[in-house]
Amino acid sequence: MTIANVLPSPAPRRLSIFGSTGSIGCNTVDLIERNPGAFDVEALTANGNVALLAEQAKRLRARIAVVADNSRYDELKEALRGTGIEAAGGENAVVEAAERPVDWVMAAIVGAAGLRPTLAAARQGAIVALANKECLICAGELMIDEIRRHGATLLPVDSEHSAIFQVFDFDQPDKVARIILTASGGPFRSLSRGQMSSVTPAQAVAHPNWSMGAKISVDSATMMNKGLETIEAYHLFPVAKESIDILVHPQSVVHSLVEYVDGSVLAQLGAPDMRTPIAYALGWPARMAAPTPRLRLEEIGTLTFEAPDAERFPALLLAKQALQMGGAAPTVLNAANEVAVEVFLQGRIGFLHIAQIVEETLNRTPSNRLNTLEDVGEADLWARRYAQEQATRFHALHN
Repeated sequence: MTIANVLPSPAPRRLSIFGSTGSIGCNTVDLIERNPGAFDVEALTANGNVALLAEQAKRLRARIAVVADNSRYDELKEALRGTGIEAAGGENAVVEAAERPVDWVMAAIVGAAGLRPTLAAARQGAIVALANKECLICAGELMIDEIRRHGATLLPVDSEHSAIFQVFDFDQPDKVARIILTASGGPFRSLSRGQMSSVTPAQAVAHPNWSMGAKISVDSATMMNKGLETIEAYHLFPVAKESIDILVHPQSVVHSLVEYVDGSVLAQLGAPDMRTPIAYALGWPARMAAPTPRLRLEEIGTLTFEAPDAERFPALLLAKQALQMGGAAPTVLNAANEVAVEVFLQGRIGFLHIAQIVEETLNRTPSNRLNTLEDVGEADLWARRYAQEQATRFHALHN
């Protein structure tokens, strides 16, 4: 993990939010609005939700709003007419917005699409609050190198990695025996593979504890999210690949743990509300108040834990395989998963086919290293094409 010596900046803290209309982005906006005068908003971006993006830009008095879907640019420009807020459209415009100097950036664009703007923000030396795990999965070494080269600061926003960050002793990393990522187990934790074969997209996106977008919810249901988080944790924290474990914890109260060589285990606990890790990142290195439910252990009564079942959830082993393979494998894993999840949400393949398509694609991974962003893009594109071919084949076989 790269940590800069950043002191609290004089208020207001100047910031941008990339992916402002998604779940993480909306929660970030909520916290900003609850702290008037503490933040000065430079840029907001969204993929295609122009109505909400324009509304947020007006409420937060952003300097620029960008819609990645360039076909929606005219709509955004009209929605902002007379406000003095600049409008822009297209993926390149999102990257250009990330190049504007700010103190703090929320990187919350879902999927590999968030890689270029997040790298651009890192190159400005900003504090990058990372809610896009794919940046580290697809291009972990490149991202960490850019963070170090430009004196930026990387703060994890995923509840699990934020928890580890808060209890990890970066001054004595050699005293850490292992880090333990907790998982809710998703909505199908107790189902057999036979039962999972018939689940629907609507059932897969109904997470029992967290309010998340469709893609992330499906990743939770397959437990691919925990596999991806394992790869992310390897890049965030100075531990060996073999020292990252997963523990199923259905109540989602213990967000992750760090075990030390003396047997001590430190954990961060809290109600399952993403505003807690977002507030931690927004206020860091200080802490700021958040309107999250207070944790009442006496009301919960019992916390349970169990080992994950890799046979019922093969995505866990696939992610570990990709981490061990290195090179392009994590990029291929992520791209194939994005394709497979999208096809599942369209109703064209079954739930269990997601991991099968990822496995087929991962096993064909080219052996080349990823030395540049272009290398990452080529591996990502190859994996998407191959996974799409496999998805078409599975659809034909089972329909």
